[in-house]
Amino acid sequence: MNPASTPTSMKDQYGDGWWMSLHKRFLIESTEQEPDVLFIGDFTVSMIAHTDMWEKLFIGMHCLNFGIAEDQTQHVLWRIENGEIDTLNPKIVVLGVGTNNHDNTADQILDGIHACVKAITARHPSATVVVVKLFPSGQNPNPVRKKIEEVNKRLEGVLHGIPQVQVVNLDPGFVQLDGSISHHDMYDYRHLTRHAARRVYEPLADLLQQLICERSGTESASFD
Repeated sequence: MNPASTPTSMKDQYGDGWWMSLHKRFLIESTEQEPDVLFIGDFTVSMIAHTDMWEKLFIGMHCLNFGIAEDQTQHVLWRIENGEIDTLNPKIVVLGVGTNNHDNTADQILDGIHACVKAITARHPSATVVVVKLFPSGQNPNPVRKKIEEVNKRLEGVLHGIPQVQVVNLDPGFVQLDGSISHHDMYDYRHLTRHAARRVYEPLADLLQQLICERSGTESASFD
């Protein structure tokens, strides 16, 4: 059994129930809002909601963010299987997950991402699913980064054949010529700085706007 593709709730390691509280909040929000774009996953998507770009670029597109920073694929899968997106009817679902699966192999991570995508499309077969490739991590070349590279290289092939899925690479080139990652891009060599976040999420906003326009059959759209 692959732990990365087995729906699992987050262990309450801090003893304060924070993760389950978020899940319950998302369940409530899913009955109160009607987003055109749903974000779900780990810090790859959760951090967008905590930047000024969320208000400037994403809110107007009627976005809802169900990202939890520490989630792994099995946790996102559990949340999907336990009702978070059942009552929604998004046109686009943005999935960013896999980077936190430290203890899993590339094969297991790919299987976990595949399981999340299948769970999403089973509930929303007409939605476009945008799957974000994993960002590199670590100041210098390391085994984790190598595993991430393998996942990214094989991701499109693994998801090939699933309708309405688009795999996107939002990495503007964080790995420099000498193989290092600058703290100006990732302050802890893992999470994006504000400057880097702009370079990543502005193109994502453009892509989402384009997809919404294509789905509506218009050349431009107003997001009032």
